[in-house]
Amino acid sequence: GVSSGIGRAIASAFAEKGFEVFGTSRSPHTTEPVFGVELIQLDVTDDASVAAAVSTIVQRAGRIDIVVNNAGAGVFGAAEETSIAQAQQLFETNFFGLVRLTRAVLPYLRAQRGGRIINIGSVLGFLPSPYGSLYAASKHAVEGFTESLDHETREFGVRAVVVEPGYTNTSFEANATEADSPLESYAAIRQHVIQVINEALHNGDDPDVVARVVVKAATDRTPKLRYPARGPAGY
Repeated sequence: GVSSGIGRAIASAFAEKGFEVFGTSRSPHTTEPVFGVELIQLDVTDDASVAAAVSTIVQRAGRIDIVVNNAGAGVFGAAEETSIAQAQQLFETNFFGLVRLTRAVLPYLRAQRGGRIINIGSVLGFLPSPYGSLYAASKHAVEGFTESLDHETREFGVRAVVVEPGYTNTSFEANATEADSPLESYAAIRQHVIQVINEALHNGDDPDVVARVVVKAATDRTPKLRYPARGPAGY
């Protein structure tokens, strides 16, 4: 996803390095263009959309070498305040969307005996996040999936890595939703936590910090499994 924030910075960083870059958006016709990046339509929660996007890229470029799974959403609220339906919707984007795209590209990467899958995780993939438990759970899932995937695919020359940003100054808080079953018992602390998180994001690292680490993760001759992506403003 390159419509804003980290994804947009990553696409620009790869384009500046001379890569042929395809950036995705659910609405590419209304997405502000990124110099050197070809925009295509993709909704990671839709199987048909994922298949069509991967097919389009292979037809136009002839191959896929690097995949960056960046799509993400957030929910602010206590675990008890988040319905099962809302939790499932969050995981559809943050985890199952990543799994869908990975499954769609792996046949091409295995056939060419090489490639790299870069999953954007978070420090909340290994740290707790009160009032963000479902988001943290989705990022913990990304960590476990990536580590296991890397063991499965390295014999084909395909490596999977996870990049772990800290607080980053993006529009994440504007796009995150509040828990859909709020309880008065949690209200005061919830609002305080949301305020603290919003301030931390506003004062967080520039998305370019993450983009530089992603390019490094994509080009390291011997990749590491995990790449922290935190500047002075991160955790």
